[in-house]
Amino acid sequence: MNHFLAEFDVGLLLTFDALLKDKNVTHAATRLNITQSALSARLMRLRQLLGDPLFIPSTSGRGMVASPHALALQPELARLLEQLNDFIGTARVFEPATSKRVFRIAATDNPVSILAPDLIPLVKSEAPGVKVAFTMPNKARIAEDLEQGEIDVFIGVAEDGAQGLIARKLFQEDFVTAQRRGHPRGSGPLTLDAFCALDHLLISTSGGHFTGMIDNALADLGRARHVSVSVQSYALAPLILGSTDLICTLPRRFLQRFDEVLDIIEAPLELAPFEMNLFWHPRMSADAAHAWLRKQVLQSARSGRG
Repeated sequence: MNHFLAEFDVGLLLTFDALLKDKNVTHAATRLNITQSALSARLMRLRQLLGDPLFIPSTSGRGMVASPHALALQPELARLLEQLNDFIGTARVFEPATSKRVFRIAATDNPVSILAPDLIPLVKSEAPGVKVAFTMPNKARIAEDLEQGEIDVFIGVAEDGAQGLIARKLFQEDFVTAQRRGHPRGSGPLTLDAFCALDHLLISTSGGHFTGMIDNALADLGRARHVSVSVQSYALAPLILGSTDLICTLPRRFLQRFDEVLDIIEAPLELAPFEMNLFWHPRMSADAAHAWLRKQVLQSARSGRG
């Protein structure tokens, strides 16, 4: 059976279909953009494989007449060609409006908190049936997870990428300081002395730490601050800031979403901006659904720029 299938290529199916439609060797050859002799050779092979003459010269001398067996096969042939078309087009065509695909994005709390509020409405507006899962990345396995399809894309800083992955810059982000509206210190510019004297909230994504990048920058200046609260989630920061006199220094794009309840102030020390990149495996570059996802992520990165 497998040997028989191996002999039956798509060209033979298309020849059978063209002859059923045109009942004429010349017209069928034109339809397939092959020579009449090539079409005749294909018809001979079809006759051998199917054990039937299939098409008999018309008694009028013009064209051909399909045999009963050929006519009996016509509906199944049409279905088979339609299925082959669907099979070939599946990976190349993506219909967002009707898709039920699940996309998995690996990213830490930081880029998710910055991008998700723009990305999700964008995805939902074009693809209401699509599901998006944000997962914490296993940085030691990023390349393997992308290669094996465990995740679709990874969002992170350049040093978290891996060799062989494709990278695209999403955005560059700077840090600002936030406090609640009506903070007792007032809402004017923040001096370095005041910054160091106030109580701070720190986001520790690994959990439980009270020092970070800002403390390293202060140490370079011979200064220190007091961090009294440490949380793992960015989402908690606005809630805690709104009900305390703590201050917190976080990415500008994240804090700007809460500027109705928080004062946003320039930090009184120089903090290096960070760059976020979108990473994916080369094997997914030509996948239409994946290309659509990448486009949405890149567009949300652009649309959220303050």
